[in-house]
Amino acid sequence: QVQLLESGGGLVQAGDSVKLSCVASGRTFSTYAMGWFRQAPGKEREFVASYSRIGGRIYSAESVKGRFTISTDNSKNTQYLRLNDLKPEDTAVYYCAATRGFNITTAQGVDYWGQGTRVTVSA
Repeated sequence: QVQLLESGGGLVQAGDSVKLSCVASGRTFSTYAMGWFRQAPGKEREFVASYSRIGGRIYSAESVKGRFTISTDNSKNTQYLRLNDLKPEDTAVYYCAATRGFNITTAQGVDYWGQGTRVTVSA
């Protein structure tokens, strides 16, 4: 069992940057593959980025490549998502996710979810 707690969301303007954090507790952080998803109002939850448990390969959605960066600090059991050059269409609740598998790229592959942190981007 692992518990995930996100922080760092808020109201920002287009072009701004924010950094989201997700602290994992309950099990050794490095035994899980970690990732981020988001859910915009009226839309399904979608994959944003993830970090594979083997080899540390990073996967990112096309819509965020070059703007969003995922990183981890295993010593702090924390993963981060840096969001740069934010656009109004990035407005969503951002969720931290973990799996006992090797990687996450779909919501169906997630074993644990955080409660989410809201990012609102004004034009």
